[in-house]
Amino acid sequence: MSARFTETLRQDNAQLWAQAVDHRFVRELLDGSIANPVMARYLVQDHRFLDSFLTLLGAAMATADSFEARLRFGRFAGMVSSEENTYFLRAFEALGVDEATRNNTPDTAPTAGFKAIMQEAATTRSYAAVLSVLNVAEGLYLDWAVKAKQPLPASFVHAEWIILHDNPDFRAFVAFLRDELDRVGPAEADVSHDFFRRAVRLERDFFDAAYEGEN
Repeated sequence: MSARFTETLRQDNAQLWAQAVDHRFVRELLDGSIANPVMARYLVQDHRFLDSFLTLLGAAMATADSFEARLRFGRFAGMVSSEENTYFLRAFEALGVDEATRNNTPDTAPTAGFKAIMQEAATTRSYAAVLSVLNVAEGLYLDWAVKAKQPLPASFVHAEWIILHDNPDFRAFVAFLRDELDRVGPAEADVSHDFFRRAVRLERDFFDAAYEGEN
């Protein structure tokens, strides 16, 4: 039996995937030892490309070839727009990140890269391209979040970020993303491999950027 298409994508990028999933940022987040300035830098940048991510989800709804898929993407966009965005605002308050800091901090190179690749995938009008980026953005986060041990870190800033990326609904959504890309990706294999590879590298670089300027 041949390997799943998404498994082939992961295996072709196994080193970069592992570097992201096992990153220092992930280890320190999971054990609650991550420094507040590092977490704040990370969240400011992550929140920065939420608009582009919603554009990508909109493109998924526009290019999906079934009503059921559109419903799944619509429900997930609703969660991102409400529950996840609210988490960001609460976390910023807890970490002392004011609105001026959020607005005036420049994009790091990985943030700019993520915004660009999301917009690029959206404008291709290719369901496979969109799914390739989403499979990295969500699947890689599930892979690190499932490694969390109980009890979770005491701070809600850490614990809720983990829970947002490891809960039954999120697991089901990642499984759906994989099934969809397994189905449509092989017909656009080159496109899928290209977007997947670039997205994995950006994930690894995004975690690196959280430590820029650290003493």
